[in-house]
Amino acid sequence: MPDAVTMGELLIDFVSMTTDTSLADAPGFHKAPGGAPANVAVGLAKQGVQSGFIGKVGDDPFGRYLRSVLADAGVDTSRMLLTAEARTTLAFVATRSDGRKDITFYRNPGADILFRPEELDEQYIRSARLFHFGSVSLSHEPCRSATLKAAKLAHDAGALVSFDPNLRPMLWDDPEEARPLIWRAMPYAHVAKLAEEEWEFIVGTTSLEEGARKILDVGPRLVVVTRGADGCYYDDGDSRGYLPGFHVDVVDPLGAGDGFVAAMLARLMEEDLSRKLPASRLEEMLTYANAAGAITTQSVGVIPSLPTRQAVLEFLAKR
Repeated sequence: MPDAVTMGELLIDFVSMTTDTSLADAPGFHKAPGGAPANVAVGLAKQGVQSGFIGKVGDDPFGRYLRSVLADAGVDTSRMLLTAEARTTLAFVATRSDGRKDITFYRNPGADILFRPEELDEQYIRSARLFHFGSVSLSHEPCRSATLKAAKLAHDAGALVSFDPNLRPMLWDDPEEARPLIWRAMPYAHVAKLAEEEWEFIVGTTSLEEGARKILDVGPRLVVVTRGADGCYYDDGDSRGYLPGFHVDVVDPLGAGDGFVAAMLARLMEEDLSRKLPASRLEEMLTYANAAGAITTQSVGVIPSLPTRQAVLEFLAKR
């Protein structure tokens, strides 16, 4: 059984081959495996953590390709299901040099939302030391109920639970449904990682300090906000602060957050989390995660760009 399990969407990103060009004007696209929870599973594997992925793809060329990509990266795909009910979800992505991105999804429905609660292997989840999930799989049933059930199973079994909402409003029939469901899932998490661009929508304030308090009040023990090139903010209720990012020439910003999360979680899994970590230790770990996020932007496609531990250490040594 893997030490870390992630659950959610796995899809194909078609990423524009030119930066600062709209989707309509992009002359071509690069096919890349994607889906935040799957990216994190691969990122964890590259960091030396035994990881597994729970999700569903179409029994089609793209779905079979995605399964082989994860398996080749060292991720356990034994609980990744293929279905003939729907096709694998696709996303077309136009990237910008400032880190923003325009995304259009082809998911009506996508196979990822058809994962059912009864298809969960409960022992597989209970045996993991870490469980990570996002909010894309909360957008539709039956995967919504399956995701909430899995998060509760992991939480109740004593795993470290990580939640990255990774908000994608266009994937919700009504984007306003996302907020209450994100807050419904939040109490299962011990670590909540949010991106600055989704912060105000989710927490209702632009203040990182005020919003972090709201999240900490419902259960998580650590809140981290990624801020693109500006690094990150963290708050564990006792210590808080801003950590600068690493300025690099960005090729593809799409997976920076997933590279950050995988590196952060790999380091957290090494700690005794029954007590709060010293601020200096947290800052060292999050600087490491900032470096991993920066490295992930250096080539096209998230999964091929996710760094190994050695790559992060070499990057930091040069800085």
